Amino acid sequence: MKRRVPLLALLAVIGPGIITASAGNDAGGISTYSVAGARYGYMMLWMMLAITPSFIIVQEMAGRMGAATGKGFAALIRERFGVRPTFFAMLMLLASNAATTVAEFAGIAAAMELFGVSRLISVPIAAVVVWVLVVRGSYRDVEKVLLALSSVFIAYVIAAFIARPDWGDVGRSFITPRIIPDRTFIALSIGIAGTTIAPWMQFLLQSNIVDKGIAMKEWALARWDVMVGAAAANLIACFIIITTATVLHPAGITIESAGDAAQALAPLAGPYAELLFAIGLLSASILAAAVLPLTASYAVCEAFGWESGLDRSWSEAPLFNGLYSFIIISSAAVILIPGLDLIAIMLVSQVINGVLLPFLLIFMMIIINDRRIMGKHVNTRVNNVLSWGTITVVIALTAALLVMTVLGIG
Repeated sequence: MKRRVPLLALLAVIGPGIITASAGNDAGGISTYSVAGARYGYMMLWMMLAITPSFIIVQEMAGRMGAATGKGFAALIRERFGVRPTFFAMLMLLASNAATTVAEFAGIAAAMELFGVSRLISVPIAAVVVWVLVVRGSYRDVEKVLLALSSVFIAYVIAAFIARPDWGDVGRSFITPRIIPDRTFIALSIGIAGTTIAPWMQFLLQSNIVDKGIAMKEWALARWDVMVGAAAANLIACFIIITTATVLHPAGITIESAGDAAQALAPLAGPYAELLFAIGLLSASILAAAVLPLTASYAVCEAFGWESGLDRSWSEAPLFNGLYSFIIISSAAVILIPGLDLIAIMLVSQVINGVLLPFLLIFMMIIINDRRIMGKHVNTRVNNVLSWGTITVVIALTAALLVMTVLGIG
């Protein structure tokens, strides 16, 4: 019986880390990693190796903040910095969430177009379905189904081995940094940072830790859930790059549509590659389209002390319900603009995430090193070095992209 206790304890705290990291491999992430592999081959794999420790540490910090304080990230920002900085932090979160939610509806549209369904039909229906699932409280019932269906992207791991890449070349690309000084490469680098360590993920993870009632006495086990979830999500991301680099890059296929991206799964699924890709993309997009607006609504209401909760009526929590509904409706409406490039929308959303990421991480770094808030659970020196290093690199990339754009370089 004693041997069962650690296992039962682990099962009690498992979930927030894995679910958050899995939701991160959404439409924007899949498109960003696919374009990176198709356009540059294995060249950007070293970035994935470099950013994985940062991703794990950032997720661990968010989880530890929730376990140590019992409060969400937005509440801690308000407590530590006051109203005005909190307002700007929430603006950044809303911008990140809105951009990424637009990308999710772009993913839904792209997936359904593979089935021959126009975005004019699929996107409005999807918006209504997502809204009803969450507002009626049935989202949790389908969450596991969506996670299971979106896990078809594990197929990239199998497809990579079937495609038989030069593993020596793959290995060298992981440890050999290479940079191309042009705007597309720099923008895609920022997008990789923004989709790997998406700003909304820290708010979601921390709120899930708090909602599950995980305190520091359970954190030792919950920490493994967070760290393993982050590592597993990035492993799949690496295989997306490897597979697209092996299958699409040598053929000179640049991804301009979901159909192009689906071709990477041809070594595994053959004529069913588009079907497999469409199922995964649709499931991942619906999953994130439900989570993202909800995360933003809870965070903003938490930050300013407004009433929130799916069990609250419109009269009881008008700002919560209104904000959630507005993000869904406006994001879906953007995708209905005629002639919109869906792949470009998904990529741009991740660049926006990357640009905003350092500023929200700065809030996190100040809070997690404040002993008045965190007590003895402040950061270690290693955590601080890696986290500040990540912030510095992304800011430098953003500055480089801005300079190159202004000067017309690349």
